[in-house]
Amino acid sequence: MEKIYLYTRFERFWHWLQGLLIILLIITGFEIHSTYSILGFENAFKIHNYAAWTWLILFIFIIFWMSITGEWRQYIPTMKKIFDVMMYYAFYIFKGYPHPVPKSKRKKHNPLQRITYLAIVSFLIPYQIITGFLYYFYNELPKSMVIKDLSLLGALHTIGAFAFIVFLIIHVYMTTTGHTWTAHIKSMFTGWEEVDNPHEIEEWEVKKQAKAEK
Repeated sequence: MEKIYLYTRFERFWHWLQGLLIILLIITGFEIHSTYSILGFENAFKIHNYAAWTWLILFIFIIFWMSITGEWRQYIPTMKKIFDVMMYYAFYIFKGYPHPVPKSKRKKHNPLQRITYLAIVSFLIPYQIITGFLYYFYNELPKSMVIKDLSLLGALHTIGAFAFIVFLIIHVYMTTTGHTWTAHIKSMFTGWEEVDNPHEIEEWEVKKQAKAEK
């Protein structure tokens, strides 16, 4: 095992802030739908809106940061070894086998993570932002731009919330699958990750990286 500095301060900052905002939006969102009463409707509504605007601004900064640092390359999808990764999490992890795609500075995410994170960034987050703001500005926008049935629009936004809940549950579970159950969580606080063979670069990764840099 060797320690490498894998996650920058800003990367850790936006990771935890985004997680906090998502949880806050889920809690206040379901209270707005009268699922329970903790903060009160008015307070839940205000906090939900403030959190939504904050998340939008943060999301813009994240995209900008990825663009200027080249970190967007970490999310280039690939099907190489994805079956190996799926088999690892389904069976081999319970037998103590090493991960088929160990982390390194050039590949922080395995193929399954790349596809998942890319889908969230390119589809789920924009979907939730669009449905949320259409719902928020429903009375100000021309009716031709929004779904006429407000309850249907709310239901579509709620579906997105459930998708985030599923992702959070899986994501939290996956953070416990390191060489210790707190290893991955600790790395997102310190930036340092303990990895196997950090200098081992797959041939397909080198070709993929070179193609992306052209």
